[in-house]
Amino acid sequence: MCAGLREITRNFHCRRGEIDLIMLDKKVVVFVEVRARLNCSVLHPLESIDRNKVNKIILTSKYFIQSNRKYQSSNCRYDVVCLTGPVDSANIEWIKNAFDA
Repeated sequence: MCAGLREITRNFHCRRGEIDLIMLDKKVVVFVEVRARLNCSVLHPLESIDRNKVNKIILTSKYFIQSNRKYQSSNCRYDVVCLTGPVDSANIEWIKNAFDA
């Protein structure tokens, strides 16, 4: 999906929430929220992530880190991937550091 990143897992679930992708960018654990919109004339996919969703992602990422000892000393980053338009020709926008914990 993104050059240089390695996938750790997809669709990570716990009681606190869900994270679409968890990737590794060198030594940085990247938590990725994927948002898709057929038409973004009303609302950009990034704008659809409210504070409640951000908090769930952060809580879920903390649970993931606590549950996986090998990542406990790693730095973390929160990215958002926005897909707009038809599935077969979607525009992909990867936003690094979309929000902070």
